[in-house]
Amino acid sequence: MTLLKLPLRLALLPGLLGVSIAAQAQSSPNTITTAVPILTLSPDARSAALGEAGVAISPDANASYHNAGKLGFVTSKYGVSPSYSPWLRNVTDDMGLAYLSGFGKIGQRSAISASLMYFDLGTISFRDEKNNPKGDFNPKEYAVSVSYGQKLSENFGVGITARYIRSNLTGETISGKPGNAAAVDLGAYYTKDLSIGPSDYNLGLGATISNIGNKMTYTNPLQADFLPTTLKLGTAITRELDAYNKITLTVDASKLLVPTPYYMEGDTVGFGKTIKAKNEEIRAKGIVSGIVGSFSDAPGGFSEELKEINISAGLEYWYNDLLAARVGYFYENPVKGDRQYLSFGLGVRYQVFGVDGTYLVPNQRANPLAQTIRVSLHFNFNKSEEAFGTGDGSAPVN
Repeated sequence: MTLLKLPLRLALLPGLLGVSIAAQAQSSPNTITTAVPILTLSPDARSAALGEAGVAISPDANASYHNAGKLGFVTSKYGVSPSYSPWLRNVTDDMGLAYLSGFGKIGQRSAISASLMYFDLGTISFRDEKNNPKGDFNPKEYAVSVSYGQKLSENFGVGITARYIRSNLTGETISGKPGNAAAVDLGAYYTKDLSIGPSDYNLGLGATISNIGNKMTYTNPLQADFLPTTLKLGTAITRELDAYNKITLTVDASKLLVPTPYYMEGDTVGFGKTIKAKNEEIRAKGIVSGIVGSFSDAPGGFSEELKEINISAGLEYWYNDLLAARVGYFYENPVKGDRQYLSFGLGVRYQVFGVDGTYLVPNQRANPLAQTIRVSLHFNFNKSEEAFGTGDGSAPVN
């Protein structure tokens, strides 16, 4: 295992989701930071290949992460999907993101799901002020979630997720302790088959608010960090080209519902105390006021609020519900983190088994996400019509 000094390993944390090392060194004051940023990353290979879009695509075993409202539309009685991604391979060799999700139908119109996200940050080496070894530690973060989704009609469903989060970056030390939080997600999903001229389409619409929960504290309770509460809106349009071929276009827009840090443009000499005081004021906001205020608190006004919206877009092609090819793009404004990358993926489904793979290609060569791969397996058992003796009108599982 690679041994890194604590400051170096923790310095990488703000960039774990793709900000280049160079960008971190010259980070803009406009960037919003939160606790446990890994919660905002799609852990499964299918959505990762679609530029992180997933709120409105057809449901599978990972539906609860993207939108619990889709759970009532899964067409198998049981399903499970493990996923894994080696992390920051250009920087170190001992970090990884693992995810395990499974669901079970309850009758024809609802389902429950459980999942575990586990982020291993590898091994760090504690050292004193004279650079003498003080022992090793393995920082880690994980989130355990339970979800329920219900179809309210043949076309509309809602869902809710409860989540426990633990972030242990330094162990029990004088300078810090593990952080703990509880959060909920709310989701809604709409799907409708359409015929336009000679072609058949399926329209999917989705909306979620995720990680609504208490602030996370590592040291001083007065310096607690907001969770990455996120609003996502998305659509997915699928066209049946013929009996064997179909293609889906999906687009998601997401925004952190977290206060924007205060800053001042130009020369800020002499205004340091003012900036610090205002940011302490912002940090002390409550969860509800932070969410409500996040739509209008950017120092740069409405134009800056628009810059806080990230766009995920992807195309998915299926042949005979057997073979899939995917491409996607993720865009984050340069002054809000500058994560921008292409994603490519392939998938296979055969009877109860499936596998998806993804490869990320960041715009910047120095980006730590370069050469990142993600792999997901799928196991689906008993179609709904076999389990319950009748079809339930659900959207197909891909």
